[in-house]
Amino acid sequence: MNTLFDLLAKGGPVMIPIVGLSVITLACALDRAVFWFRLLRREDRIVHDVLEAARYDLLAAQGIAEKAQDLAIGRFLLAPLRLREASPETFRLAMEASADQEFATMRQGDRLLETTINMAPLLGLLGTVTGLIVTFLNLNIGGGAKVDLSKAATGIAEALITTAGGMIVAIIALAIYRISVSLQARQMDYFSKVGSELELIYRQVWYEPQQRLNPFSDRAELPYSRQEV
Repeated sequence: MNTLFDLLAKGGPVMIPIVGLSVITLACALDRAVFWFRLLRREDRIVHDVLEAARYDLLAAQGIAEKAQDLAIGRFLLAPLRLREASPETFRLAMEASADQEFATMRQGDRLLETTINMAPLLGLLGTVTGLIVTFLNLNIGGGAKVDLSKAATGIAEALITTAGGMIVAIIALAIYRISVSLQARQMDYFSKVGSELELIYRQVWYEPQQRLNPFSDRAELPYSRQEV
């Protein structure tokens, strides 16, 4: 650990913002890891239970979704199930609005990672320039004074350490960002599939049969369990 601190200290003042970006990146990675682990571990079971219940009892399906409100998929499924006597268009609109909110939540941290990806290499380059300046100042080329090679070596070390530090932080942030984007794309497809299945169940099992029973009604009163049909 002391060796690491010594190495960072040799990087000069530019290492301070680089270390700060690395801490922020790791904190963001931990937060996103917890978010995705909790979601991916439980979402398939929640979706299965809600869709199965929706075929027989919308209130039961709503109850299952309410218990999963701590997850994005639970809030997504709950939004349309909360509606009463909704048309399929309103049902779909509620899902789309909820999906937009959940996707915005999933993108939290993306801008921070993008900033780190762009800034860390630039800070590393800045450290390279300042390190080379220190090196050339200590070489005192053309002067009559004795060259202090130890100070020149310090400047070179500062240049190399900051360059490596900036690149390492940027690479880690880029890897986390790409993983996050891939998971977001997967969830968008998954939400679309699940939403279509739930809407189809609502149309075929609940809305259309009731419309056939009340063909002249603009707003059908839907039963919420099969026993009421």
